[in-house]
Amino acid sequence: MSSIRPVGILNSQNRKELIRFVKFATVGSIGAVVDFSVLNLAHKVFGLPLVVSNTLSFSLAVLSNFTWNRLWTFPESRARPIRSQLPQFALVNVVGLVINNLILVGLHALLSQYIPDPWDYNLAKAVAIVIVLFWNFGINRLWTYRGL
Repeated sequence: MSSIRPVGILNSQNRKELIRFVKFATVGSIGAVVDFSVLNLAHKVFGLPLVVSNTLSFSLAVLSNFTWNRLWTFPESRARPIRSQLPQFALVNVVGLVINNLILVGLHALLSQYIPDPWDYNLAKAVAIVIVLFWNFGINRLWTYRGL
């Protein structure tokens, strides 16, 4: 009688992608700290409009994320020239910024009726970050870091 071994849901390739996703999410968490810090500093301390503050904070987080993803999440990507990879990453993140701003503004308008400032826009920002995380990982994995 032969023993039947359960087929693992996570084969080695899937495990590799899962580990890559966890690294990507960790880098994204660092980026989120940058994002929230700059957002609140720009909006609450310097009084910049929410969308301007969000654009600034998102952009700085993207630079942090690109650096750490290139060094840690996708180290093999350093074999490709940064001058082609950075514009790809930036383009994906410009779309991510549009999605992020739409979610932030829309949810902020809704939440500000029920939740006090600054919790309203910070909660909206958290939702936007989570949604854009999946967009950014998927498109960057398929395009910016393809074949790695």
